Amino acid sequence: MNAQKIHLKVCGMREASNIAALAELHPDFIGFIFHEISPRYCDRLPEVTIPENIAKTGVFVNKSTEYIRLKKENFRLDYIQLHGVESPEFCKEISRTVAPVIKAFNLHAEFDFDRLKAYESCCDYFLFDASGPQAGGNGITFNWELLKNYTGKVPFLLSGGIDETMARAIKEIDHPAFYGVDINSRFETKPGIKNIHKIKRFKHELQS
Repeated sequence: MNAQKIHLKVCGMREASNIAALAELHPDFIGFIFHEISPRYCDRLPEVTIPENIAKTGVFVNKSTEYIRLKKENFRLDYIQLHGVESPEFCKEISRTVAPVIKAFNLHAEFDFDRLKAYESCCDYFLFDASGPQAGGNGITFNWELLKNYTGKVPFLLSGGIDETMARAIKEIDHPAFYGVDINSRFETKPGIKNIHKIKRFKHELQS
């Protein structure tokens, strides 16, 4: 069983009142999606104060450095999550000139973990998600046995179809680089609006 704290990232936030309620639970990260085709696309700055100990994360898919920098400034982002086909060189540029990087990868049975080595020096975290028709937020789970194939040291967040029934199984993950989980669509009442009570129960079970 994982003896370390399992950190919690809640992604796809959009509405001020929902964000304020979530902030009272003190997740470790709150994610805003800046991908226009996503039903959780955040097109304006919510008028809400987020405590400084919650890391504000912007999620981008194949955007320019200029676009990412503008969102970073407007939303006062702490981390940049890159969920497209961004190169190690691009991640290095963002990490050096904008903010620390979380690089997402969609895992599947033939995924080549050796390709992550080029990203290790420029990413603070990796995020392992399921492969699906969209860059993220597909609500599907991948085979967690694949995590055994990751031998790197960059800490990772687990994503992809995580719901409130999975806390016990998540706590059984035994991997030295396992840092936390990223939850989204399975905790929603509708796209972009989270069920705060579900998240509260899940967080308590996950971290107790």
